[in-house]
Amino acid sequence: MKLSKNLSLSEVVKSNTATRRGIDNTPSDEHLKNLKTISVEVFQPLRDELGEPIGISSGYRSDALNEAIGGSKISQHSKGEALDLDGDIFGNLENSVIFEYIKKHIDFDQLIWEFGNDKNPDWVHVSFVSKKENRNEILQAVRVNGKTKYIKLK
Repeated sequence: MKLSKNLSLSEVVKSNTATRRGIDNTPSDEHLKNLKTISVEVFQPLRDELGEPIGISSGYRSDALNEAIGGSKISQHSKGEALDLDGDIFGNLENSVIFEYIKKHIDFDQLIWEFGNDKNPDWVHVSFVSKKENRNEILQAVRVNGKTKYIKLK
């Protein structure tokens, strides 16, 4: 099933942890609707503009999968509202290019520069709720004493 021209449901629900542990990672109808929305509103415009394949390192996570990986109890991934994008999966895009394009050209709820260094994040987290509810919050994830801390960016 296609969520948008260049993104399939199988890419968004794929999880090695779910496969290994036998966890059902099938989205509900509501979560599927949210996945289609983020795919059309965020992923596809990004993909169309940059013209290169963009990997999904983490997409939808059922509650059981989210718990298994130690995700946040309020993770937007579990609502079908978030994607972790990684240009390194196909090797054609710097994650910083993905981050900057979204920041400047696409509406979003949260945009997170995930770890990495000052020049390039390891991946880019983006979430989308709706045009009325999006916060356009920009953060950077860093590790401090082994824990993840989020710093607000402008």
